[in-house]
Amino acid sequence: MTPRFRILTASALLCLATPALAEVINISSNGFQIRHEVLLNIPPEEAYELLVNVSNWWSPSHTYTHNTKNLSIDARPGGCFCEKYPNGGGVQHLSVVHAAPGKALRMSGALGPLQAHGLAGSMSWDFIPQKPAEKSQTLSKLVLTYSVGGYMLGGFEKIAPMADNMLGEQITRYKNFANTGKVD
Repeated sequence: MTPRFRILTASALLCLATPALAEVINISSNGFQIRHEVLLNIPPEEAYELLVNVSNWWSPSHTYTHNTKNLSIDARPGGCFCEKYPNGGGVQHLSVVHAAPGKALRMSGALGPLQAHGLAGSMSWDFIPQKPAEKSQTLSKLVLTYSVGGYMLGGFEKIAPMADNMLGEQITRYKNFANTGKVD
């Protein structure tokens, strides 16, 4: 095994073994914020493209149709993270407000059950280049934040951890797909 191969292998294994940093940053009477961080063994430009091809990695159990092929992200300002219903209609999960390929994707809106309340949300996917020991390879750190605010009957104490768990599942699937080509 060559030294270069050992360094590349070690870098890849580090990315696979590094646990995701995930937490509900804050819960208050008027909202909450969630943050997740993962390391990816692909450069930011590839990581961004993988993100916008959401149907490849999102969990079908967190869709209305239970089929990720109905999901899409139109990564341009005013674009939609949407889901088509098979017989017409659909859901706008989030609206794209900032698209910077290889750097960031920012969307606004309330996901899933949050849509039925007086809430606004901001979801940011930020890609930060990381240099491993092997200088020729660029890795990425992905930082996902989701801030939700407004009025929700009963408050945010129960829904914030549920939203955190759901997003944790998605970012784990995304990380696995980026690092291994498989979501599991």
